Amino acid sequence: MIDDIDRQILAILQDNARIANAEIARQVGMAPSAILERIRKLEERGVIEGYTARINPEALGLKLTAYVFVRADERAGAITTAERLAQIPEVLEVHHVAGEDCFLTKLRVAGTRELGELLRERFGAIDTIRSTRSTIVMDTVKETTAIHPPRAGGSA
Repeated sequence: MIDDIDRQILAILQDNARIANAEIARQVGMAPSAILERIRKLEERGVIEGYTARINPEALGLKLTAYVFVRADERAGAITTAERLAQIPEVLEVHHVAGEDCFLTKLRVAGTRELGELLRERFGAIDTIRSTRSTIVMDTVKETTAIHPPRAGGSA
């Protein structure tokens, strides 16, 4: 179970994973050793899966974000196509979705030419893919990986 202190710790770590335990302890009003123990338990339980650096994709020349819906010819529940899509470095996310399409992918590339090449060469090399539909992001208002755990009883 996640309590209010754990929620505070998770919020702080999601904002800055490099923050010192002593600073987390100061912010939540606990001893640093207690914070260290809580973080260790959150890691052991799989609540905290890891720590990463957020990188500005535009600083690397990856100015175009696109979502690509993928229809595939494979038996229900098979994930071969998803696994192959996940191996493409430009693909950031692969989701198995309900509806007419089988998968939704999020990817980043330099521009529309690179998107076309990626779809023709990399997606096209996956023999189970029947069709794709692309949506290009014009502007991003919010993009985050932060998750706010619900309180007991299900409300956030």
